[in-house]
Amino acid sequence: MDAFKNLCAVGFLARFSYALARNPVLPLFALFLGAGPEAIGLAVGISTVTGIFFKLPAGALSDVIGRRRTLLAGLVVFGVMPLAYFLIDSYRALLIVRFLHGLATAVYGPVAMAVVADVAGQRRGEMLSWFSSVGIIGTLLGAPIGGLVLDAGHAGGPVLWQFRLVFALSAVTGLAALLLGLRTLGLRDHVEPGLGLAERFRRFGGGIREVLSDRRIVAASAMEGVQNMTMGALEAFLPVYAITVAGLSEFQAGLLWGSQIVVTMLSKPLMGRFSDARGRRPLIVSGLVLCAVSFAAVPFQSGFWGLLAACLVFGLGEALVTSSSAALVADLCRARHFGSAMGAFGTIFDVGHASGPILAGLLVGSLGFTASFPLLAAPLLAAIPVFLKAVPKEDSHAS
Repeated sequence: MDAFKNLCAVGFLARFSYALARNPVLPLFALFLGAGPEAIGLAVGISTVTGIFFKLPAGALSDVIGRRRTLLAGLVVFGVMPLAYFLIDSYRALLIVRFLHGLATAVYGPVAMAVVADVAGQRRGEMLSWFSSVGIIGTLLGAPIGGLVLDAGHAGGPVLWQFRLVFALSAVTGLAALLLGLRTLGLRDHVEPGLGLAERFRRFGGGIREVLSDRRIVAASAMEGVQNMTMGALEAFLPVYAITVAGLSEFQAGLLWGSQIVVTMLSKPLMGRFSDARGRRPLIVSGLVLCAVSFAAVPFQSGFWGLLAACLVFGLGEALVTSSSAALVADLCRARHFGSAMGAFGTIFDVGHASGPILAGLLVGSLGFTASFPLLAAPLLAAIPVFLKAVPKEDSHAS
């Protein structure tokens, strides 16, 4: 249990560091460099693309060379990359740094989840949910603190020294995560000593093939992927709808998004414990239904309270899906391939999260909000029978 607590503490600092350099600092820094709307969107999304390419290899690598080494490699990126922001003098340089900074979560995220799955035993749902919620707290704190630094008394907008101060804070907390990890993550790597390079490569490829060939693991991961498609769309277009259509203030739009995150954060550990006791499938299916219905209902709400209710239901649905899907992937996978499984899970997660805003932008631009949101919700409901067929009931409970 001490290993789990240490991992949560390191994860909190790492996520806090990453959030400092992301929202709202990143889009405003891109704007400061002269980027237009499309370029700002690319700068925000390019770190997710990093995860799509590197999460699966990072997770599989941890199965071969050990969790501790791979975790520390990710923590090095958390600590070092914020310093690279001081060298940025153009939009192109910002894209390069953002892509490389995305390696931090791409390497650390799936391996940390694999460590939790290693130590959790029968409590995988609960402990994975606690770990995720601690990371969410770090993200929630990092964003407003970064914004507060930028809001320090310049009527014409933030200036260069303010951005650099935020990046310095990001570097300090990232280095703190690395130092804490070096001191406390005394993990025992479950790898055989004396393996040659060729054998390590063979096991690396074998772990990836075994995980990706298991349709149950792919189906369970895909449920979080389709749920994250709507989450990404909601993140991008809920504020736009709330302000331009519903006539709410920027503060009210922020409250709507914040309420959804808080409900998810508070509900996940309880839902994870419930899934450990009663099985994963019912919670995943219920969560998909709640997310689909609440997401589709957003453009039919014209006031703050109606939108707030939709966001609260969506946050609960997200907690149901996310508290159970990662645990189900771990249930279905042999322990020596936890890293590969969590890497595949993270890759599908990022594909869904990255595609949501893009699809929503195309649909909203051509069809408007009223038609687009129900269309985006439909894949969640369509995915349910596919999931139930791919993951039989007897496989859905932790063994």
